[in-house]
Amino acid sequence: MTQQPTNSPANAGGVAAPPSTGPVHLTINGQQHTLQIAPWTTLLDALREYLHLTGTKKGCDHGQCGACTVLVDGKRINSCLSLAVMHEGEEITTIEGLGTQENLHPLQQAFVDHDAFQCGYCTPGQICSAQGLINEGRAHTEAEIKEHMSGNVCRCGAYVGILNAVKEVVDAKSARK
Repeated sequence: MTQQPTNSPANAGGVAAPPSTGPVHLTINGQQHTLQIAPWTTLLDALREYLHLTGTKKGCDHGQCGACTVLVDGKRINSCLSLAVMHEGEEITTIEGLGTQENLHPLQQAFVDHDAFQCGYCTPGQICSAQGLINEGRAHTEAEIKEHMSGNVCRCGAYVGILNAVKEVVDAKSARK
């Protein structure tokens, strides 16, 4: 009797192996993309490895540092904990979709103005998280901003600048209402 290899359609347990890849249709920063990826590919890996959108960082790969934060339909998520296939039909925004070098997003400008970064590794996740916080409309005071940004770690300790930058943009948005 010949044994089937474990990666064949009928493995030793008689269960069909999952497909190795399949098409996934994603809308990222306003553009449609069709990727041929494995169903277990995280959104983070799809962004970085397949679309070369490397602004979103891989920090801990366990959802604990926030470096991989992106916006999905305006809400912040840890892209390392989410499968790409889960986001078909949703609008994904990465740091690359928030502003341009010629026209910085208000949060990007505030981060520059307030020295809210040192090494810069966490900055894309911090900015995406701050935009999600603003979209949620729940953080108005410094204490609320600190609480809602607590999932984003800065190893350099630029928290004072980050807080000041986010507070400036939150206050400016409140003043426009």
